[in-house]
Amino acid sequence: QVQLVESGGGLVQTGGSLRLSCTASGRAYSAYSVGWFRQAPGKEREFVATTRWGGGSVYYTDYADSVRGRFAISRDNAKNTVWLQMNSLKPEDTGFYYCAARSSTTRATMTNDYDIWGQGTQVTVSS
Repeated sequence: QVQLVESGGGLVQTGGSLRLSCTASGRAYSAYSVGWFRQAPGKEREFVATTRWGGGSVYYTDYADSVRGRFAISRDNAKNTVWLQMNSLKPEDTGFYYCAARSSTTRATMTNDYDIWGQGTQVTVSS
């Protein structure tokens, strides 16, 4: 029903910033929980951030400890888009970043909790 497309990746130096976007092709995108995950070569895909609908105009967010204070997730429901603002980037932030969605508003931070995935966008942070 919903398809996701990520964009905004690229190559930046340590301390730089990037803003990733995830755009959904379907309507009622606010009914889904949306998460950002990343995967470095040779490592498992890991949770980065999530936003979920709490009812009405209420939305909740959560972050991995490794990115809290540096990354921020936001959404524009009118544009069916979720953003991931990444500041103070470090080499360990390098990886392929994916957005994912699921048809539930409960808190979920594990890869296998999500059923719908985008194709991802590469983020490389040079030292």
